[in-house]
Amino acid sequence: MRMSLILLTALVISFAAAFYAAVKSGTENEKLYKVELSRVENELREHAGEEGFKVDTGKYPNILRVVPQTEENREHFYGSEERYRICDIGGQLYRIEYSEDFSKERTELLRTVAVLLCAAVLVTAGVLIYLFFAFVKPFNSITGYPKELAKGNLAIPLSEEKNRYFGRFLWGLDMLREKLEDEKKKNLELQREKNVFLLSLSHDMRTPVSAIRLYAAAIKKGLYKDDEKLKNVADKLDENACSIEGYVAGIVSASGKDFLNLETENGEFYISEALNTVTEYYGEKLKDLGTSFEVGKYADILVLGDKDRYVEVLQNIIENAIKYGDGGIIRINSRDEEDARLVTVENSGCTLPDNEAEHIFDSFFRGSNAANKPGSGLGLYIARTLMNRMGGEIFAERKDGEMHVTTVLKKTGGN
Repeated sequence: MRMSLILLTALVISFAAAFYAAVKSGTENEKLYKVELSRVENELREHAGEEGFKVDTGKYPNILRVVPQTEENREHFYGSEERYRICDIGGQLYRIEYSEDFSKERTELLRTVAVLLCAAVLVTAGVLIYLFFAFVKPFNSITGYPKELAKGNLAIPLSEEKNRYFGRFLWGLDMLREKLEDEKKKNLELQREKNVFLLSLSHDMRTPVSAIRLYAAAIKKGLYKDDEKLKNVADKLDENACSIEGYVAGIVSASGKDFLNLETENGEFYISEALNTVTEYYGEKLKDLGTSFEVGKYADILVLGDKDRYVEVLQNIIENAIKYGDGGIIRINSRDEEDARLVTVENSGCTLPDNEAEHIFDSFFRGSNAANKPGSGLGLYIARTLMNRMGGEIFAERKDGEMHVTTVLKKTGGN
């Protein structure tokens, strides 16, 4: 708003300056007319008495003509449609007629300047008002919102704005808030369940651990003399050890669950919808990186799954190809096998050892070729989880020094 006021003030000042210049120009024109009258009179005085002398009016833009009084025009000497001045030069009267067009020109000039500048002020004011309500005001209403999200204040919804420029942005931002709020609730619930699980587990493990310690202390003191009793103690120790082993297995199983809470909304979508989204994004990105990007021809069909999640799968695969390939080429090829559509992302320069290829879809796994590259080891794990949730598959293989990662989606019954 401050910038709008500054621009409007600058325009008004410009208008005032231009108007002043026009007035000054008219005033100077009027002064020129007076100067010309004075010069004509002086010229007449200098040549007073010279027979046949005539003033050259061509030298004076505002002087129309100079008429001396004679017997023939005496009666009408003082009558004229033009503006004039009578002067007495050595007893001879002269009528010096001058033009008043300059006043008309000045009036028209001032009127034109005023109209144009007023129109410019109104147009500019209208544009500034439009920009304020279309951009500045909606943007100001959400400037503090990202800060609230960063602080974790997710309960305040965004007010709906029917704005064609910010409407979809605000809607998307509010969806992000709702998603973060939902994730926050799930994380809190997961933390609560984790704490309950650990408390229960620690209580349950205390009994077999205590029994093992008691049996160990008794053996150490030599309380069991015969072999039969020692055999019974060994059985008890084994039984308690198996109980602890079961609890440990429970911990491992719980830690292997989907901690990322990856959900899909399965339905039908055209494979071109996903591939076009990926192509539009990575076409420019890979061009900037100097990597050749090719998408092979394919027949568009309906497949089963979640389109947005499938795009995420392809993005994770391509990001891995960018990170761990040699930057030469990345290709996307498609083919059909029975009732499935296979889409393969291929990248040149595979440096992953053969004995590590089978682990690339494990959570937090990072190959020996990722030593100096940032990452969490979750990209392909997420891709595999999402493909399984969509009823599909994913697998990887090395071919001729290239890495090929293939996704498998089921076709719909109509294909």
